[in-house]
Amino acid sequence: MSTITKEEALRYHSQGKPGKIEVVPTKPHSTQRDLSLAYSPGVAEPCLEIQRDPNTAYEYTAKGNLVAVISNGTAVLGLGDIGALSGKPVMEGKGLLFKIYAGIDVFDIEVNEKDPDKFVEAVKAIAPTFGGINLEDIKAPECFEIERRLKEELDIPVMHDDQHGTAIISSAGLLNALEVAGKRIEDVRIVVNGAGASAISCTKLYVALGARKENIVMLDSKGVITSDRPGLTEQKKLFATDRRDVHTLAEAINGADVFLGLSKGNVLTQDMVRSMAANPIVFALANPIPEISYEDAAASREDVLISTGRSDYPNQINNVIGFPYIFRGALDTNAKAINEEMKLAAVRAIAGLAKQPVPDVVNAAYKVNKLTFGRDYFIPKPVDPRLITEVSIAVAKAAMDSGVARKQIKDWDAYREHLKELMGYESEFIRRLYAMARSNPQRVVFAEGNHPNMIKAAAEARAEGICRPILLGNDERIAKKAKELQVNLDGIEIVNLRHDNEQARRERYARILAEKCAREGATYDEACDKMFEPNYFGMMMVETGDADAFITGTYTKYSNTIKVAKEVIGIKPGYSHFATMHIVNTKKGIYFMADTLINRHPDTAALIDITRLAEETVRFFNHEPVMAMISYSNFGADNEGSPKSVHEAVDYLQRTYPDLAVDGEMQVNFALDKDLRDSKYPFTRLKGKDVNTLIFPMLSTANSACKIIQAMGGAELIGPIQMGLNKPVHFTDIESRVRDIVNITAVAAIDAIVAKRNAEHTGK
Repeated sequence: MSTITKEEALRYHSQGKPGKIEVVPTKPHSTQRDLSLAYSPGVAEPCLEIQRDPNTAYEYTAKGNLVAVISNGTAVLGLGDIGALSGKPVMEGKGLLFKIYAGIDVFDIEVNEKDPDKFVEAVKAIAPTFGGINLEDIKAPECFEIERRLKEELDIPVMHDDQHGTAIISSAGLLNALEVAGKRIEDVRIVVNGAGASAISCTKLYVALGARKENIVMLDSKGVITSDRPGLTEQKKLFATDRRDVHTLAEAINGADVFLGLSKGNVLTQDMVRSMAANPIVFALANPIPEISYEDAAASREDVLISTGRSDYPNQINNVIGFPYIFRGALDTNAKAINEEMKLAAVRAIAGLAKQPVPDVVNAAYKVNKLTFGRDYFIPKPVDPRLITEVSIAVAKAAMDSGVARKQIKDWDAYREHLKELMGYESEFIRRLYAMARSNPQRVVFAEGNHPNMIKAAAEARAEGICRPILLGNDERIAKKAKELQVNLDGIEIVNLRHDNEQARRERYARILAEKCAREGATYDEACDKMFEPNYFGMMMVETGDADAFITGTYTKYSNTIKVAKEVIGIKPGYSHFATMHIVNTKKGIYFMADTLINRHPDTAALIDITRLAEETVRFFNHEPVMAMISYSNFGADNEGSPKSVHEAVDYLQRTYPDLAVDGEMQVNFALDKDLRDSKYPFTRLKGKDVNTLIFPMLSTANSACKIIQAMGGAELIGPIQMGLNKPVHFTDIESRVRDIVNITAVAAIDAIVAKRNAEHTGK
């Protein structure tokens, strides 16, 4: 992990708006009527409803999605008792994590009070505001009493994350590490170095999972905690050993199976690790310096399984894997508490997730080809987008089963989709595409069948039920690659176009293509050679009806693919050009952008075709097209170059298609700002309309706009979507992720469904 300097950290927290979080309105507030509804007099109505039934606060206020992160600053990270105000940056940071990982809003509250009784009373007094309370950075032993009392006296979820967050994540890691090591939790000897809040809670949870107290030795700064030591706290008494033969860490760890460190750096030596049992498990979780460095632990012996709290090494114990999703599940059931059943459900969900195939986005984030369950991966990564569904659902079910839920979730599939949409992992628009494709799965050919992303996309598309995939490529190579990627090829057809058993089909395709292109200088021999190329062979599968749609582009240059598409598939009658479109799904709505791939410098005729194709495509996706033709000038301000071509295209379109909602040329800000456009140019055909389709004057502007949106984030980009070819042939980008390819596959499948319906309707 790269070193962070003091200057960088201070600049990060101070630049722009100081701090890390802000409050954002969630309701309209631009008019006087909006404000009257938001405050007086409209606000009186929900107040009276809540007075009548307090539970309606979850319906009329933000309570159900609002957590308080509360601290008195007595145990801040590794800094100790630095005070409530000094700990505020940490609490803001915790709020940021709640929001970005689980969509939960947070008020951070720093309470300048060390007396447990007074602290509890302060928290109780403000509790009606919140749906849950996350206690943070409160020192032991006071934290135990504070949490116990608040859990008893409040009817909302309360959790001290320093205790239970680490306990839940490390428990999940321990279960999986034991599985890798071939050991059972009830049999292993465990040494816990540290006796603070985290260490006590971790050990309690290990016992709940089956560890035996007699097999546990706990140490604090004075050494092994024995039952005959005077002055032990109630928490330490729980894990005081009756053994008298061990006093130091070196003595305790000899022959042990598991080391859990929640103490201070560099207290565990390589010799101590060597003295442990076979396949030892070392959780060195002190921050920022672990009890033993990852390098030293790994060098001590080959069979060691290691976990730390650091992100730059495998198997990081990171609380963010747990607390956002635990609170998410608790809030979504209006739970009265976070109980042991919910914690254990989270443990098992996290442990189970590590055994599932890892999404492409996670591998990409850590710059690896594949993460697979084993010594170097037995805890899910914090960026895994599946955590919100797997953990939150498990916690919500446990809340309902254990009787602390006040709200019942009845449709778990709908809840799963809601969680995905909440975090932007899947939108309603994408779900509709998948549902439509799933209604009549088509045969979709994937050209570059040897490419890892194509293999994964085909498997995912098959699992989603949106198509019947066909991979083109060497069958043995594909099978080997799939095994390496841990991808199941069941239900996927593999066609080795170069194999002898495909000779008859290659010859048939060659004859058809040679006849089709005979007047363009094509010969049968030349066509035969082309049938060894995936793009020619795959497109001929679609052309002849052996498949319904085709996906390509992961390897191939666009210029080559475009040439093949024109030659094999051809452009729709009534058009001289074909084009592509990207769909941009934003918080403000869905926008369609063309042409993003095909026509480099479109002239007037090409712009006319692109606009007409865009209209068809926007309607294809069940939207009413309102189209702005973009330029760097507005309505005749410049009469040379691309503005002139756009101006001429608009003139033709408006004369020929008087009902078409299209105008230009105009700059992007005028296209997207209705009020600005209408006040400045009241004559526009788009007056009073919200533009949803942007037609760009050249490829460089359209493609650059898409790439800027993609790089800046905050929007879902789907495409490129082919417009204007005779058959469903679609392209991907070289840098396309697996999910991008699956999305295009859904579009291609729908394209094929619609094409078949149209053919049936016309009798062709």
